[in-house]
Amino acid sequence: MKSEILYPGAFPMVRIALASGESVKAESGAMVAASPTIDVESKLEGGFLSALSRKVLTGEKFFFQTLRAARGAGEVLLAPTVPGEIVIMELDDIHEYMVQKDGFLAGAESVKIESRMQSLSRGLLGGEGFFILKISGKGPLILNSFGAIHKVELKPDEEYIVDNSHLVAWTATTTYTIEKASAGWIASFTSGEGFVCRFRGPGLVYIQSRNPGGFGAWIRQFIPVSE
Repeated sequence: MKSEILYPGAFPMVRIALASGESVKAESGAMVAASPTIDVESKLEGGFLSALSRKVLTGEKFFFQTLRAARGAGEVLLAPTVPGEIVIMELDDIHEYMVQKDGFLAGAESVKIESRMQSLSRGLLGGEGFFILKISGKGPLILNSFGAIHKVELKPDEEYIVDNSHLVAWTATTTYTIEKASAGWIASFTSGEGFVCRFRGPGLVYIQSRNPGGFGAWIRQFIPVSE
């Protein structure tokens, strides 16, 4: 499986070249086009209960697509739903990534996707809900964002603060706590920030330049309200 990002920037696609017999799993609905040698299958990742937990608890789609080069080598074009960047990383079967519910685009067949429960306080205050995705295994992992992706590399015990709505993914080697953006509750909410994540290294944190909730609020002001 070889992958390449086409048209980097706000409206990218990823081209994945598959050898005969190879397959890639992708978010349901992500396929733009494919060679005639490619078969598209729906799959319950991790079985029925795991898929159900992702759908009900994280908002992820119930099924993933499995795109398989069943009749010879071919290529697949994938694209995310929202405008933003794509990043390709290589999993080594050792390090795991925590990914917010809309961040997964595609991965090798060997990549494992599980729903992971956060603590009560993190679920209530974190902005991503009680569940996030834990992704592990070996092979390419492709993530997407809303806006540009910025990677922060933290050294041991180095801290970094990220607005919850701008999180894409982080390595499991980091630890984090959720706290108010400002010293007081009123200042925290009136500043427009609310809650933030304080990460501590070592590890990587991927953040997105746009806030989906903020963008949604901006759009809603232009939608007529019927009385």
